[in-house]
Amino acid sequence: MGLMPDDLIVLALAIPLFTAAGVFLASSWPNLREGITLLGSVLLFFTVIALLPDVLAGERPSLQLAEILPGLNISFTIEPLGMLFATVAATLWPINSLYSFGYMRGNNEGNQTRFYLFFAIALSSVMGIAFAGNLITLFVFYELITLSTYPLVTHAGHAKARDAGRIYLGLLISTSIGLLLPAIIWVWYLTGTTDFVAGGILKDHINGPLLTLLAVMFIFGIGKAAVMPVHKWLPAAMVAPTPVSALLHAVAVVKAGVFSVVKVIAYIFGLEILKDAPGIDWLLGAACFTVVVASIVALQQDNLKRRLAYSTIGQLSYVVMGALILAPLSMVGAALHIVVHAFGKITLFFAAGAIYTASKKAEVSQLNGIAKRMPSTMAAFSIGALSMIALPPVAGFLSKWYLLLGASQEQQYMAMAVIVLSTLLTAGYFVPIIYAAYLKDEDAVQKRDHGEAPLLMVIALSFTACATVLLFFFPELPLALAQAVGVVTP
Repeated sequence: MGLMPDDLIVLALAIPLFTAAGVFLASSWPNLREGITLLGSVLLFFTVIALLPDVLAGERPSLQLAEILPGLNISFTIEPLGMLFATVAATLWPINSLYSFGYMRGNNEGNQTRFYLFFAIALSSVMGIAFAGNLITLFVFYELITLSTYPLVTHAGHAKARDAGRIYLGLLISTSIGLLLPAIIWVWYLTGTTDFVAGGILKDHINGPLLTLLAVMFIFGIGKAAVMPVHKWLPAAMVAPTPVSALLHAVAVVKAGVFSVVKVIAYIFGLEILKDAPGIDWLLGAACFTVVVASIVALQQDNLKRRLAYSTIGQLSYVVMGALILAPLSMVGAALHIVVHAFGKITLFFAAGAIYTASKKAEVSQLNGIAKRMPSTMAAFSIGALSMIALPPVAGFLSKWYLLLGASQEQQYMAMAVIVLSTLLTAGYFVPIIYAAYLKDEDAVQKRDHGEAPLLMVIALSFTACATVLLFFFPELPLALAQAVGVVTP
């Protein structure tokens, strides 16, 4: 007899925790420790994939673990948006693990057991967020992912890392406790429940300026979405090792933020009620402002990881913007962008880490001619960059197309203008890197005798680059899940 969906939900939460325990026990044997990490990540992938057929068939597997108070419980329900997020995270964990093996050994990083242990715990938190059946469950795992990634951000242990950790923890905890938790309590007070329901649960319970205030509390309380001014934790966290940056930007933290925003808008508010909220365009404007300003700041960054960090801030607000356009097609675009950004941005961070590992170069100004020494890495970087710019045939084009269609559907001309302007700005901070890497001569002063990074790193970044292209040609699975986010019928 096969496993039932509720068994698979428990396994998805438990496998990363057992992996963390195994990593701890195998701390004295690096090969075994890494083998356990890879095995756990592969098992999680197959567990999550086993849930896909039921969700695509219209089933909504659920599991209640505990009741805290009447109407407040820890429960899980797998709906299309959560399935989409969980699938992305479960797919990228094994790839990130392979990359981490090459990076951590190639750079002789210390505290590797601690790194893999907290990495696994963070993935369990991701599964909890993805499968959360209500706001209380989402909040619990939202906080857990903050706490489990803090040791990863401060991994290096020096003063700069500790300072970055304080910014990271301070901003994310203060926004969630100060805004997100009160917003959740408010919803419970109004409705007697915090369950996620297609179409929302707030209709006939709140309207007018108070509805707008509640939306503001959620958008800025979910600090991981990095809408300005709640964004400074993200570039500060770039002090962490590159596999952590990849986790933050592609697999876990920032995706948990924008996922939570989309889920709250689709399943707590509902599109129709927000369309009548006074001043809701101000929130859309905040997302549009973040897209443009983050892109302009990215143009000015010479450090490659910081440029990618500000790129992420802008790209994340595409998701928030898509949700706040409040059109069915823009919601599809927002959900799709979670996927395509994950694969494109993890490719870019993988490439940045590979460049540093092989050449010890971390600045954009140092990358002249590097494609001649690292052709595979720069080919992957170019694919990731083209996806961020949204040029076909790479996956980034798909989500941006749906965002444009949704903005047109709702006659949101400001959003349409922002999408076009930010596309040009994105090209402005990525194309010069590609041009310099391929067409400029290497600086004689900075010349180093090196080739590609360790093989495992090249395999990982090649896989994610290929996936970024394949998603353009074969988008059926993510598109089917995105269209089923309670607003569009496939």
